[in-house]
Parts: sequence; C-alpha cells; structure tokens
Amino acid sequence: MPALDEAFDEFMKRRESVSLDYINGNSATLIGISTAHDPATFFPPSGDLIEGAVAVNASNEKGAILFREGSTGGFEVLQSWSEGNLGFWTGLQRAKIRMAGQDREVPMSLRVTEVFRREEGEWKLVHRHADILKSSP
Repeated sequence: MPALDEAFDEFMKRRESVSLDYINGNSATLIGISTAHDPATFFPPSGDLIEGAVAVNASNEKGAILFREGSTGGFEVLQSWSEGNLGFWTGLQRAKIRMAGQDREVPMSLRVTEVFRREEGEWKLVHRHADILKSSP
C-alpha cells in the first residue's frame, strides 16, 4: 500500500513495476492504481477507444490474460511532470513479452502517454494512450 501523498517521482518507480506485473499476466496491481471513477479513457494499440473506469479496468483485466510469466520490460521516460493533483509521463515502453500460444519472446515497443490524478491522496491512472512505435531510434 503506497503512502498517502506519495511523491510523483516515487509513484513513477512503482508504476514501472506495475507494468512489469501486467506483462507477466497479472492485472491486479494495474487495477489497484487505476481510477474507479469517471472520467477515464484508454486508447490501446489496437486503435480502439475505451471510455469509463469500469470499461477501462475490464479491458485491462482481459488484456493481461494474453501475457505469460517471463516477460521483461521497462519505461524510457521522455517527459514527466506533476503539480497539485495532476501528473503525466510520456515516452517509450519497451518489452520482451511472452504471449499465450507462442513459444518465444516477442519484442514490443510502444509510444505511451499516461495521465494521473490524485484521489484521496493516491495517484490514479485516468488516461493511457499506447501505440506501436514504428521504428526504434
């Protein structure tokens, strides 16, 4: 359980760990840092638009099922900022993922923007936009 009023840079370290849980098939920690209150949005790599906290969290639960243990990854933060009850980061999420039905790791590089708001002293994910990076720098 995070400390109330956790500094945003400390939260971002935890956010990266939550991402690792997710790509290993566990959505629980992502749901734990995600808002349960509208508005909430998710623009996944599929190109869909998912609106509403219930729908976003359901999508994340469903998505985690596709990943298997043994995946590795991390963030390359290009920008990060917070003030008051709002924060964001934007950058790259790179991973070697194990997917259901595949015997080998698959490389994945995403362009990511996430927005957070503080709710009752805790940072909560309220928007995620992730799409495939077309070329790796």
